Amino acid sequence: MISLAIVDDEVELRHSISTFLNNTPGFRCVGSYGNGEEAVLHLPTDNPDVVLMDINMKGMNGIECVRRLKAVAPQIQIMMLTVYQDTKQIFEALAAGATGYLLKRLTPEKLLEAIKEVHEGGGAMSGFIARKVIASFQTAKENDKFCHLTTREQMVLDCLAKGITYKHIASELNVSLATIRTHIRHIYEKLQVHSRTEAVVMYLHR
Repeated sequence: MISLAIVDDEVELRHSISTFLNNTPGFRCVGSYGNGEEAVLHLPTDNPDVVLMDINMKGMNGIECVRRLKAVAPQIQIMMLTVYQDTKQIFEALAAGATGYLLKRLTPEKLLEAIKEVHEGGGAMSGFIARKVIASFQTAKENDKFCHLTTREQMVLDCLAKGITYKHIASELNVSLATIRTHIRHIYEKLQVHSRTEAVVMYLHR
């Protein structure tokens, strides 16, 4: 038996989900709360296995509620169930301690699968959300390449992005043109690009 609680300010949604869960073998709803304040007060005592948490609620929002709940009841697994697809909110929720992020448009069958997955130690995400997370990590990986540039190489790349010629970069940094060409070759190698344009585009979109 998997015990659950719902935190959402939509009364009808809470009622329909709790009714569905209670009528499904192997699931039991032990708590239903319309705001984060009530949830933080009662959920540690209810001690459900999984919590379905909305984000946008009056007063304390869902992300802050997750953060406070995980501080006092770390054993409770919390799955965001929301309409929000904003990358910032996705990562804030996961950073706060959520172990899943689902969009409300999912089917009842998918909801049950996700609950089971989280209860068994997994991390459930809607397909669209998972793709956004992967894309963000890929972007972060690209940005990591810039960490390998030396201070002087970063200065040279900044000059390239401003459209300054090699000769003027050498003059500005008080080094030879050959030294600038060496820096640029190293920049290309570290960023895995083959031209000034590629390097600048990556730099401007990091």
